[in-house]
Amino acid sequence: MSTQKHKELLRTVKFTLFSISAGAIQILSFTILNELVHLPYWVSYLVALVLSVIWNFTLNRRFTFRSANNVPIAMLKVAAYYAVFTPLSTLLEKYLTDSVLWNEYLVTAINMVLNFVTEYLFDTFVVFKNSIDTNDLAKKEEAAR
Repeated sequence: MSTQKHKELLRTVKFTLFSISAGAIQILSFTILNELVHLPYWVSYLVALVLSVIWNFTLNRRFTFRSANNVPIAMLKVAAYYAVFTPLSTLLEKYLTDSVLWNEYLVTAINMVLNFVTEYLFDTFVVFKNSIDTNDLAKKEEAAR
């Protein structure tokens, strides 16, 4: 396997693992807010989503994409992604749980998979496009070769 293919495979694995951890944060916080605090479903979903986004962005910027780009600009790009994804996924969640009567956790899992795939693509081709492997971790690895 070429070095570039190996790097991209490793990047995909890291993104997947960090996304799983963000998913765990989202499910845990959603469960607490929905089941214990009894907030409205959509409020529980939105708060849980925001918590997972912050976690996922922080880890993926540093360790997956190893980006030295401007954090506020990168966060604005991620915010733009979520400005589209969040209302659409919230409407989907509301429709599937209220109108179609699907299980709340099944619908949340579906949205999490949609989020995983679309965010990876957005991060790769928009947020970190020109800054992948530019931070101190990437430079140290390159210098060690």
